[in-house]
Amino acid sequence: MKLRHLVLFIALIVLGDQALKFWVKTHFYYGEERKILGNWFRIYFIENEGMAYGWKFGGNWGKMALTIFRLGAVIFGTWYLGNIIKKGYHKGFIICAGLIYAGALGNLIDSLFYGLLFDKGMFIDGVSKMQINYDGIAVFSSKGYTSFLHGNVVDMLYFPILENKTFPSWVPFWGGERFTFFSAIFNIADASISIGVITLLLFQKKLFRHHHHEETQTVETSTTVTDETQVS
Repeated sequence: MKLRHLVLFIALIVLGDQALKFWVKTHFYYGEERKILGNWFRIYFIENEGMAYGWKFGGNWGKMALTIFRLGAVIFGTWYLGNIIKKGYHKGFIICAGLIYAGALGNLIDSLFYGLLFDKGMFIDGVSKMQINYDGIAVFSSKGYTSFLHGNVVDMLYFPILENKTFPSWVPFWGGERFTFFSAIFNIADASISIGVITLLLFQKKLFRHHHHEETQTVETSTTVTDETQVS
């Protein structure tokens, strides 16, 4: 796979991810929900201070550490992608690595710059250590809602396959409680990372190898080989 093809592939994912995030951020109220296809596909605008699917830790310091980690991962990934292309790794492996890289880059952009670009966003209260919601629709501003490295990731894709169902009474611990199957709210970048990782796990025997570009030349001859004609 050629490097320029991979760069184009990654660029399309990042541009699609950022375009959707910008649209949602500037057209939705925080917590607003709109149905796209029935009840099972919705746009539900939330912001995420942590990792994919809402994992978080450590307040402001944890947020900054996570952003720096993402930045380091993207820098390493830039070198790694060039290296595996040069070594001729399986095309499927390169595509999966590109998916993971594109997702990491997409969410890194949010963490680095969204706090500077938009006038409204979630922020962590210094006393309660809790996230504070905001009213209104965010717009571009010269004075952002937080500092560099502290922007929140915008999430919006919601696919509640089974919503507000009840566990049977015989289910241990959760019997009688209500649940929603696949309640995660995510974005294109998260989906890109998940697809890349899951595909690698499912097809690792096929994808975790690279091609050796070795050529063997075979010379055909009609000469009869005898003891006198053999070359040592």
